[in-house]
Formats: sequence, C-alpha cells, structure tokens
Amino acid sequence: MGETGTVHIKHLPGQERYEASVTSDDGTDLQVGYLDYVSEIEQVVLTHTVIYERFSGHGYAGQLVKAVLDDIRPSGKKVVPVCSYVEAYVGKHPEYADMAVSVQR
Repeated sequence: MGETGTVHIKHLPGQERYEASVTSDDGTDLQVGYLDYVSEIEQVVLTHTVIYERFSGHGYAGQLVKAVLDDIRPSGKKVVPVCSYVEAYVGKHPEYADMAVSVQR
C-alpha cells in the first residue's frame, strides 16, 4: 500500500490538535501524525509533533508544521515552539520568525 506525498490537515480545536493524513493508493485516508497545542489568549503553545514511525522520512512533519503556522498566522497570535521540531522548523524558515516567541530552557 503506497501513500501520496500530499498531507491533508484536519484541525480539531476541541482537542487542541491538528491531524495529518495521506490518501493511500486504494483511496483510504491514513493518519500519519499530529501536532498538539495549547491555545492561550495572545499565543499558541506548540507542544508536541508526532509522525508515526511507519511514515517518517517522507517530509510529513514539515508539511504539518507549515500548515499549522499558516493557519495560526491570520489570528495575529504568537507561537511558542516548545516542541523541538517546531523550534528547528522556525529556525530554518525565517518567514515564520516574526511569529515565534523564544522559549526559556
């Protein structure tokens, strides 16, 4: 069973989660991972990004994080990249640097 390269993102605000899926060759949607967050008044804390091992190495995490940041941007909220993957992604993509608040470690 193969997977296509385009990730479909589903926002579940009640669960404070974005889910990523791909469509298999037989048309089945397969969840490949998720990103959890905590929404606050002026910021969104991005806490955890997971891509299931079976789907790692296909660039799905980057597509997921980009979609999440693009979804948050219009709100004007800052993001707090507690998740190390999100922090690294923002570091490599300066177009999102204006959204990020540094995390005290």
